[in-house]
Amino acid sequence: MRAAIVSMLAVVLLVLSAPAYVHHSGAMFDRTRQTQVTGTVSEFQWTNPHASFKVDVLGADGKTETWSIEMNGPNNLIRAGWKRTTIKAGDKVTVTINPLRDGRPGGWYLGITLPDGRTLGGAGDPGTGGGESAPPADHG
Repeated sequence: MRAAIVSMLAVVLLVLSAPAYVHHSGAMFDRTRQTQVTGTVSEFQWTNPHASFKVDVLGADGKTETWSIEMNGPNNLIRAGWKRTTIKAGDKVTVTINPLRDGRPGGWYLGITLPDGRTLGGAGDPGTGGGESAPPADHG
């Protein structure tokens, strides 16, 4: 009987730990640095657990580089003034990010200047890298 109870408890703990297991680390973002990229939105994904978008940036060499920007989840973005229609493919934007540590073109969203000049994000804004919308915690 005791073995059955211990086994059932182990199964319950395993099931409850699954959400923590599947959430990835934010270690890939360099939270000590900020950079800005200006370009054209090529894709916007309004999805859980993190929304994301891609920006095509024209480099000094004349070649286009696609930057992948990861964001917070839609619920937190809505509280920061975002809608699923805030940006769309073709929009010209300037994005402030914590860049990827490995130098690839991408990062964690901190703020954005929209085509009409409005800005979203900034210090203390729930749609930025602070507070609820910080990159996933480093695990390990």
